[in-house]
Parts: sequence; C-alpha cells; structure tokens
Amino acid sequence: MIVSDDERMRRWRMVLGSEADPETGTTLSAADRSVDAALAALYDAERGEPGTKRSAGLGSSAPRVARWLGDIRTYFPSTVVQVMQRDAVERLGITRMLMEPELLNAVEPDVHLVSTLLALNEVMPEETKQTARDVVRRVVVELEERLAERTRAAVTGALDRAGRTARPRHSDIDWDRTIRANLKHFSPSLGTIVPDRLVGYARRNHSVQRDVVLAIDQSGSMAESVVYASLFGAVLGSMRALRTSLVVFDTAVVDLTEELDDPVDVLFGTQLGGGTDINRALAYCEGLVSRPAETVMVLVSDLYEGGSREELLRRARSLVDSGVQLIALLALADSGTPSYDADNAAAFAELGIPTFACTPDLFPDLMAAAIRRDDIAGWAATNLES
Repeated sequence: MIVSDDERMRRWRMVLGSEADPETGTTLSAADRSVDAALAALYDAERGEPGTKRSAGLGSSAPRVARWLGDIRTYFPSTVVQVMQRDAVERLGITRMLMEPELLNAVEPDVHLVSTLLALNEVMPEETKQTARDVVRRVVVELEERLAERTRAAVTGALDRAGRTARPRHSDIDWDRTIRANLKHFSPSLGTIVPDRLVGYARRNHSVQRDVVLAIDQSGSMAESVVYASLFGAVLGSMRALRTSLVVFDTAVVDLTEELDDPVDVLFGTQLGGGTDINRALAYCEGLVSRPAETVMVLVSDLYEGGSREELLRRARSLVDSGVQLIALLALADSGTPSYDADNAAAFAELGIPTFACTPDLFPDLMAAAIRRDDIAGWAATNLES
C-alpha cells in the first residue's frame, strides 16, 4: 500500500506529539485531535515536561478516567485498548479505575486485567468485588471457548488410546503401526499389503485412569501463568477419567481442589505476590500421590526458590524415581518465557525433568503426550520454538 507524504507526516505527528508540530508541519483534524488527546492523557502526562501542551494527564478524577476509558474504546481496537489500560495502571498508578464498579465496567477485559484484579483482591472495596468477579468471569468464558474443548478432546483421545489390542474395532485401528507391522506381507500382484495382524487402540473404562497434580507458583512474575493454569485445572477437574488436584503456593501452600468446579472461585482463591517455597509445595504434592506410575505432576514456576534448594532438588529426584511424570513449566502464557532461575532449570533437566515454557494453545497437546507417557523432552523439542 502506497502512503502519501502527508499521511506519513500525520502518522509521525500522532506518534511524537505536539512537540513535533514544527517538524511535521501537520494540522490535525478534529477527529485526530481527539485521538491525540487520549494518547496525551496517558503517555505525555508521564513525562510532565514544562511547556508540553499534551500533558494534561488523567488526574485523580473518576469522571475524567471514565471519559478516557470510553474515548479509547471508541478510537482504538480492543487489542490496543488493553495495552493502554495496562499502561495506565503501570505507568500512572491509576488503580482507582479498578476500584470503582462504574469504572471497572468500562474496562476492556483480558488476561492481564484479570491478573491485576487478582493482585488487588485483598484491598478492593466490597462494592467492587462482585463487579470484579463479573469481569473475571467474562474473560474465563472467552478462554474456555478457546481452550476447554481442545483440552478435553486431546486428553480423552490420549486416555482412550493409552493401551493397544490385536483385535481392534475398525475405528480403533492404528493404521500407521499396522502398516509397519505388516510390511513383510506386501503382495506385488495386488500392489498392497495384506495384513497378518491388526494393531489398534484399546478402549478403556470410565474409571479414574490418571492422577493429575497442578502446582502453581503465585509469585508476581507468574500472574498470567496463574490465570491459565487455574483455568486448565478447572477443565481437567471436570473430566471423570482424571483425578485432578490443584495447589497454589508462595511461602505457604493452599489446596484449591475443592474449588475446581468454578474457575472463577479458583482464581479468587489465589493471592499473587509474596515469596516462594517450591520445596514446601512439592512436599505437599508428594503427599497427594498414591499411584506414582499413573500420576502426571505439572509444576508451573519460574523456579526462583526461597527455601532450601538442596531439599527441592532432592524431593524432585524422589518424585521422578518413584515413577511420577514430573514436568516443570517456566511459564504457561502467551507472552513468552519470563525471567527464571537458569541454574535450577538446568538442575531439573539433569534430573530428567522436562523444563520449558509452554503457550496455552499447546498445553492440551502437552497433557495428552504426558498421559500417553511420551518423551516430553522430545515433544517439547518438536513443538516449541527454541
């Protein structure tokens, strides 16, 4: 697309602000001035430079914040609105927009907003908490629509096909393995393989087939991961073929398994921030294991240990040696791998514990591979970017 010189200058003027008027020689339209004012209220107010025309800021006025929230929803797409809302909270400290129901109702909800609301949960006024729960539920519903069905399908498929049989029903034939097992029976005259035996998947009953333990680090850097991990915990908890436990921790450990029927209750049962004692969390989770060979334990943590590192590694080794399929996720988030303890990550890898970051879209496939007891390190190398 060819962009004219005037349009290019207009765009630069919108990016740089009123101080660029002499250089760009641009006169903004009324619509552009409105957009410019919305940007200025957030980004130029932070500088507060003398003589800056665009530095009015959002101030502390609730009506002013409400108008600004309405303006940016009018001028920008929802993805940009979410970025600007986060910047308003982080750069200008406008937490009041999340403390009053009428303002909170005007906010565009997303995962990052949910993280902020959870962090403010203990100081949030009572009259705002129900509105906050409604906002969180909207995000949870959207995420469930995106991820829940894929998770159930992937995990159910892995459970149904965990065993194999030589007398499968047609729908259960594993064609790839059947062909490889019968290559010696190729018929040149027919131009095809005449199978001597069929290899298939064995259907299992509806009893509990796997135990899943999710241990979620609540430290501040893991906020987005807490949201996604809690949602996945609720989805897995709804599957009768799994016995799912969900544990969140900082320096203390809280078992939220009883809340798994409602992911919003799970999320509001978390408390973001604070220190980290991973060893204590694994000690608690170790007590939940009754069938090591049938247990998948997923530790979602950046591995910054505030407790005993030696005890942590000893306990992790004990879990692996017992037969537990232990996986360490440095992040379960769309935003990529956060800062993490590289030494502990390397030590976990040396113990044979797959250690990597995973996006929410890939988590269903990861759980399916773990339930099949596939080589998770190999799965990660194939499916995740380096």
